[in-house]
Amino acid sequence: MWRKIILFSGLILVLVFSNAFAEQQVFDKTAVSPFEDYCDGYGMPGAQGIGYVNVLKVSTGTVDKSDDLLIDGIIAYDRAETTDAYIGGINMLTASSFNGIMGSIWGLDLAVAEEVENNTQKPMFTLTQYDGTPLPVYDAAPLIEAGKALFGTAQDRHFPPAPGSHVICAHKDVTAYRPLKGSPSPEKGQAYGVWSYLCISLAKDRTAAPSLFIEDAGLWTRNNNEKDLKHFLDEHQKNVAKSIVDCGENQSVVYDRTYMAYAYVIMKPGYVGTALTVAPYVTLARKALPAGGFMALEKMSLKEWKKSMKFK
Repeated sequence: MWRKIILFSGLILVLVFSNAFAEQQVFDKTAVSPFEDYCDGYGMPGAQGIGYVNVLKVSTGTVDKSDDLLIDGIIAYDRAETTDAYIGGINMLTASSFNGIMGSIWGLDLAVAEEVENNTQKPMFTLTQYDGTPLPVYDAAPLIEAGKALFGTAQDRHFPPAPGSHVICAHKDVTAYRPLKGSPSPEKGQAYGVWSYLCISLAKDRTAAPSLFIEDAGLWTRNNNEKDLKHFLDEHQKNVAKSIVDCGENQSVVYDRTYMAYAYVIMKPGYVGTALTVAPYVTLARKALPAGGFMALEKMSLKEWKKSMKFK
């Protein structure tokens, strides 16, 4: 930082200039839960630091239909929450949704997934942004797996959100019933299957602009063919990515890259299915911190973190 003194009309003006305009600012993104064994929702009392950590998850759940479709939807949704990375038993609050200047992303900024750390991934495809720069889109599977390592599963829980905690989430979901006999009626909200996407697009300058979450979810009503559904989802990725480019233009934000993942299920006849896309905003369980504390996570790979936690 340097100062310049100017004499003007008998007054001394001191102008203070900072090299922050030339160099990226550094923020203390510490985000530690008050609980030893549980992560907690961002903004809840007792946390250490004012940062937060986003964890990525896409999952589905199904249930045999009863005579109460509302209850069936609750159970299918609950199963989606508890499948893969475990986030069951929480009060989910929906954000609109961005990762901001005080946010970190698990598997990307902290406990970095090996594919990200080693830069071994190749883009699935690339789009052109409004300013002409490329937006490479990568498979988010390494980040999804990183979230599973942090929270654990329903059968093998590591550091899930605290039971009954209030957790802000980037979130969308969709639920549908597949009739026991005959073809689904889309006008009644029936379908063969359900699907969901989750994307995180990293701003080129994350100290000055937010990174963007895009969530998408829908019904598969065409047929009972899983290959057709997967082909549709592979193609639909480009439409989802196009929405990222459009949002970037709206906000005058250019993105460095995008990570995208989807989940889907074709229900059995007579079943209700839910597709869930969610990125909780959490503070980390105290026991999830390695020696060296929160900041040490920025220099650790996911593999090193799992080893320090004695996880397989």
